Amino acid sequence: MAEAVRIQNTDSGHGIVPAHVINQYAETGVITTPQALDADQIQPASLDLRLGDVAYRVRASFLPGPAQTVDDRLEQLSLHRIDLTGGAVLETGCVYIVPLLESLNLPDDVSAAANPKSSTGRLDIFTRVIADYAQAFDTVPEGYSGPLFAEISPRTFSILARTGSRLSQIRFRAGPAVQSDEVIARLHAAESLISEGDANIDNGLALTVDLTGTAPDQPIGFRAKRHSGLIDVDKKAALEVLDFWEPIWQRGPLVLDPDQFYILASREAVRIPPTHAAEMVPFNPLVGEFRVHYAGFFDPGFGHSTGGGDGARAVLEVRSHEVPFILEHGQIIGRLMYEPLTEIPEQVYGQGIGSHYQRQGLKLSKHFKAFEA
Repeated sequence: MAEAVRIQNTDSGHGIVPAHVINQYAETGVITTPQALDADQIQPASLDLRLGDVAYRVRASFLPGPAQTVDDRLEQLSLHRIDLTGGAVLETGCVYIVPLLESLNLPDDVSAAANPKSSTGRLDIFTRVIADYAQAFDTVPEGYSGPLFAEISPRTFSILARTGSRLSQIRFRAGPAVQSDEVIARLHAAESLISEGDANIDNGLALTVDLTGTAPDQPIGFRAKRHSGLIDVDKKAALEVLDFWEPIWQRGPLVLDPDQFYILASREAVRIPPTHAAEMVPFNPLVGEFRVHYAGFFDPGFGHSTGGGDGARAVLEVRSHEVPFILEHGQIIGRLMYEPLTEIPEQVYGQGIGSHYQRQGLKLSKHFKAFEA
């Protein structure tokens, strides 16, 4: 850990801000909200974002562009308004825009990036954050002052959500991004970042897919059932796995069916040192017609001994597009980029903060009961 701290401190205060700085942002008005933050809303290097009181069903996804606010576009595209205060169903195949409870007043040298929460991605809920005048999703520029909105489109399961439900998370970055293969190589030399095999570092640390399984009595993955019941996004361990998922027992090559959703796991167990955070970067579509990992944030301490971990596999949310595609065991399926924190965090992933996935193998979202073969 001493080596990792030394590396982190060479980056002149640039990087991802940790939880105690996010808490300072809330206290000083960088983050504003009409009601107090939830006790567990701030994660080691991110802030969960809460849905507001209403959702707008819109005709299509959109970006406001440099001359308009999101509200301007909602006046043009909204089909109807849905009250979320008592809970409401958001249906598959529909697109909704929800004003979030959190707004931002970022300093001139701080930007932000958003991503779906892990549990959101594992339910195949396509979620992106939009800022006023935005020309890209999930990005908030330095110095931005204004509201935030969530675009929500359930792809496989209809969901029940309400005011305060948390589907997205946001990170704050001081200064320019500090991401490079050199950072990863130095970290890996100081303490191994993956559990097995040589580190393939080329525009990120490569992760490969496990299609053999870690135990003969456990599946290698899960395939979502196309017609299932409703999922309440705020209820934990409430659902039977087999009501929503088909276990995949076949070992070896797996044919991904078009527009089918799969939960798989990485072959490598991942470690994120407490001085760094990581993100799964978009994967090159030239290597296959599939998309991996909607939820891409890995908090400091994930899979690391400082947070009670001993390596944790990355759970992969996989969707094939257009044509069937054969996925092979050990095929590269994603890459992790590591980035230093601006300061050493006071708490890391797994340290008494309700971390659901610290020592995970193949694991569905927290909404499901434990799977028993």
